[in-house]
Amino acid sequence: EVADDVLEHDPTLARLEARVAELLGLEAALWTPTGCMANLIALMIHLKRGDRFLAPEQAHVLGSELGTAAWIAEGMPHALPWDGGPGRPSAEAVTRAAGRPGPYFNLRTTLLCLENTHNFAGGAVIPVAEHRALVGAAKAAGLRVHVDGARLWHAATALGCGLPELTAGADTVQVCLSKGLGAPMGSLLCGSRETVAEARRCRKMLGGGVRQGGVV
Repeated sequence: EVADDVLEHDPTLARLEARVAELLGLEAALWTPTGCMANLIALMIHLKRGDRFLAPEQAHVLGSELGTAAWIAEGMPHALPWDGGPGRPSAEAVTRAAGRPGPYFNLRTTLLCLENTHNFAGGAVIPVAEHRALVGAAKAAGLRVHVDGARLWHAATALGCGLPELTAGADTVQVCLSKGLGAPMGSLLCGSRETVAEARRCRKMLGGGVRQGGVV
């Protein structure tokens, strides 16, 4: 059952989006052709021009998305050391890097990006307690949180926990359908209804609007 997802809302995509949002414990979701596009849309929504964002060293958003975080989302990337374990910064590192608001001419840090599992750290998993600590440190510093959860399914399986435990406190989460689930293509960006409504607009800007997407 399909329809024009640009003009209306493809009913099959709509059911998929609702199901994934439910699985992750978030309000809404938006299908995108790729995880790179979903991550970029999240950064476009969270960052203003010149804002700095934090991410673990060798995170996908830093080294594997061809600089779109800076080029299109206009953010200033800052890599966090793996002082909490492979692919994992500590909550203290987030607090230090976020700093405190200063005069108008200071660099402004507004976002923390986490990656679970961390691909280039060998698929390192962020445990639930560490996820909570990292999100807590980010929120205490006034940062929003995006989780690149392309392999979040793997993390939940490895930890034996529910997906919502690994999305708690995040403003946006990206999950990939071709990782672990074996779909030929597609990712979903999940968050609040308001965020997903804005994400749909950004997806169209990037050329990601599809017609009968339910076929995929």
